[in-house]
Parts: sequence; C-alpha cells; structure tokens
Amino acid sequence: MTPDTTPYELSDGTAARFRELLGDEAVVTDRAGRDEYSDPYWVKGDRTYDSSAVLYPTSTEEVQAVVRLADELGVPLWVSSQGRNNGYGGPSPRVAGSVLVSLRRMNKVLEINAQLAYAVVEPGVSWMDLHAAIAEAGHDDLLISVPDLGWGSVVGNSLDSGMTYLPLGVDFQAPTGMEVVLADGSLLRTGMGGIPNSKSWHAYKRGLGPSLDPLFVQSNFGIVTKMGYWLMRMPEAYAPLFLTVPRDHQLEQAIDILRELRLDGVIRGVPVMQNTLTLASHFPELLGQMQAGGTLGPEQLDELADISGVGRWGMRTAVWGDEVVVARHVEKITEAWSAIEGSRVDHHRTYLRDEWDQIEHFVDKVQAGIPNLDMLESLPPDFGHVGFSPAVPLVGSEMRKVMDTLEEIVTRDTGNSFLVGICVSSERSALVVSGFGFNTADVDETRNAYATVKTMIREVGKLGYGEYRAHLDFMEEATAEFSFGDHAYRRFVERIKDAVDPKGILSPGRHGIWPSSRRKP
Repeated sequence: MTPDTTPYELSDGTAARFRELLGDEAVVTDRAGRDEYSDPYWVKGDRTYDSSAVLYPTSTEEVQAVVRLADELGVPLWVSSQGRNNGYGGPSPRVAGSVLVSLRRMNKVLEINAQLAYAVVEPGVSWMDLHAAIAEAGHDDLLISVPDLGWGSVVGNSLDSGMTYLPLGVDFQAPTGMEVVLADGSLLRTGMGGIPNSKSWHAYKRGLGPSLDPLFVQSNFGIVTKMGYWLMRMPEAYAPLFLTVPRDHQLEQAIDILRELRLDGVIRGVPVMQNTLTLASHFPELLGQMQAGGTLGPEQLDELADISGVGRWGMRTAVWGDEVVVARHVEKITEAWSAIEGSRVDHHRTYLRDEWDQIEHFVDKVQAGIPNLDMLESLPPDFGHVGFSPAVPLVGSEMRKVMDTLEEIVTRDTGNSFLVGICVSSERSALVVSGFGFNTADVDETRNAYATVKTMIREVGKLGYGEYRAHLDFMEEATAEFSFGDHAYRRFVERIKDAVDPKGILSPGRHGIWPSSRRKP
C-alpha cells in the first residue's frame, strides 16, 4: 500500500464556512498563526507538513459542528490538544493542507473526585493546570503521574502513549473513561459512560462488551473531548533515588537486577536508565547542556562518567509508601545493586507528607508528581532531537543486543553521540527511547537525522522489535514492521477506519492508518 498524500487545498468558501461556525477569531489562516503549530525540530523551511488553517473550538458542541461541516465538505482535519508533541512531529498534519483543530481553549478541569482519587479534564488542560486546580481545591493529598515536561496536555499525552513516572504510569494505567466525537459528529462515551448519568464511568476501566478506550489511543477514529485520569494518594514518605552503573559492560547485569526488583514489587513506578551523555538532561550542572555534534570514545566516556559521578549508566527511580516500608525498600535496593562492582545508590533524603514544598531538583519533582519545565534548561539553542523507541523485554542480553545495534547505526550514519533512555514501562519490558541530537540550523544534518531513524527502524525490526510511538515523518515505516499475517493488523485497523470514518476526514495517515480514499495498491 502506498498512501496518497496529495495536499488538500482550502478554498476561501470553505474557510468562510468555518468562520460562520466559530467566528473570525477562532479561524486562523495566516502563515505565522499556522506556524505556531509545527515541530521546532523539523527541517527549516520544509513545508511538507504545512497546514491550511487552525481552528479553535471551545466546547464539545463546537467540535461536533466542525466535524459535521468537515464531513459534508470532505475537509481533512488534524487534531491536537496542546500541540506540544515536539520531537514527534508536533501538531503538524500528515497530509499537507489539512485543517488543524487545536483544543487548547477547551481547558476546563471538570471534576476532581477526592474520595475516589480521579480527575476529569478537557483536552486543553495541561499537567500544570491540573496540578494547580488540585491545589486550589485544597486536595493536597492527591498526586498526578506526570511526564518530564509539564506544559503538555493530560489528554494529548495519554492519547500518544506518553510516559509518566509515578506508579500509575506503569502500563499507562491512569487514563480512564473517554468522551469522543465521531466522524459523523455523534458523541460516544466509552466503558460505563455508556450508561446515562453513570456513577462509575471513571472508576471502572471496562464496561460491558469490548473495551473501546484503547481504540482512540494513537489512532484516528474519533476526537476525545473529555477524559478521566486516576490520581495517587500522597504517601507518608517518598524517597527519590539515583543508581549508578560505572561501566558500559555492566548494563546487562543492571537490567537483570532491575527486573527482579520490579517483579518483587520493591521498585515501582517507571524508572529511567540513561547513558552518560543523556544524563545531561538531568544534571546540566555536572555535564553541561546537551550537545548535538561529535562523539566520545569509550575511554573518554569512562573518564566523564567518573569525573561527573553519574556512571556510564545512571537510573532515576523512587520509593513511595509508609516511612518504615520506604526505608526497608531503600535497603533492599541498595543491597541488590551492590552486586554491580563499583556502583552507587544515592539516597540524599526521604520526604514526608508535610515536606513536599521542599523538593527542589527537577527529577525529584517529576517523581513526586510536581509538573515543571526545568528540563528545558539543559537544551541549548538549535538543539533538536528525534528518535526511535522500540519495546524490549527486560532481559539484559536482549537489551545489550538492541543497544549495540542502535548505537552502531547512530555513530556510523550521523557522527553524533548516541543518546538513550530506558523507560521501564512494566515489570517485564522497557521502552528504549533512543536517538541523538542534531543542529536544527543545519538543513542537511536535520534531513540526515530523519533518514537515520528510518534505518534504525528497519535494522531493529530484523531483531524482532518495533516502535511504540512514531514521529510523523516515519509513521508508515514504523507501521510496516508490524507485518505478521501479510500486515493483518494494518488491514484490520483500515477496516475499522473505513467503517467509522468513511470519508477519511479525521487525521488521515496518523500512525499509518489511511482511509480507503487515500490508499493506493
């Protein structure tokens, strides 16, 4: 299958229809306004993924009206919540000329249920917004599982399988119960939300019959305008930890120890293990800002690891719970990790409930459910990043094989340093967020970066591993690796697409799902 990516051309008459619907101020067609919705790491001056307009609905009813008009006129829509998906294509559309639907102005926290520990939010609500709303409502005993940067949308991040790091971040447990606008403008509520005035919509993840929520994650079957999000009760104690692995050859041993600590329930949440240079994102005061160009040899990396004290691999994790349990788990982690020669477990402090306002370091904030933007300080001007993130079993030998393959491709094809974070998404697997930095001011270097990732996808695919979250520019390449049964998966989701969106107006091409009107044999 070859997708038909013929650009859509927005006519003045169609733009006028959208203005009649939403008002002039909510329809932006000038280039500057549209360019606010693009990935800052994409090739400078390349308008392959340009849009024709940006719409700003403010309610579910307006989203329904937009979809009905688009269905009537055959207008391809591309939807974003906050549009902060930088490094994955941002909010840019796969089909050039598509009309962007930004849900930023749908930014209400609709409910905070302190008794059952969940919130209900619109797509424009960022992690910072939700955190502030919980504090303003006086629910200081509730925590959110947050990502590294707090400016993104709770809904948008969840619908792209974005990582968060507290215990509810494991296997993406926190999202629950969605309200979805379908391609004909009708409204669907998933799970128990199908019952009018349901009291358990956001408290029970399933319903009667097939569970539909996952169908709207990384898909183009509908537009989510409301979603529940489970919260965590603040524990009595919280101990952030940093664990070092002094030498690269000890990675396999570290992964196997980590797996057993996870399976035993001693380590919870989503630990992240990073190589030396990637740790600059966490410790710029020790390693300086992230660097795009050049590579360091093994001896140089060993020296930098020793001087900075972060190791050739360093892992952030945390323990949450009763104070005595936290202390015991820290002891068990320290004891298990000591099997790695020369390793270290840094435990500077355990925070109690009334000490949350004393948490200062970026990593400690993230694992305490405090959204922030501190990580941006580690990124110099013109630093771009792009990557490939396969899901790999939590087995040291397999992790080593994948890591060596990826690093060889990066150093060979770009000449830049290999950057990687191993996000331990469950007790049995990790998402290997691998890539490299590049200079966004250099067009040739930027183009080569995206070509290199496509090579990474193909080569690691031969090892039996595939992408968990693809950039806009290589969604087809990533999807093509899921080829079992003559691409049975792709053919199945295409059937769903054609049934629920026969005109193919909702985000055509998202994660390789193309409507029949744009599929060519």
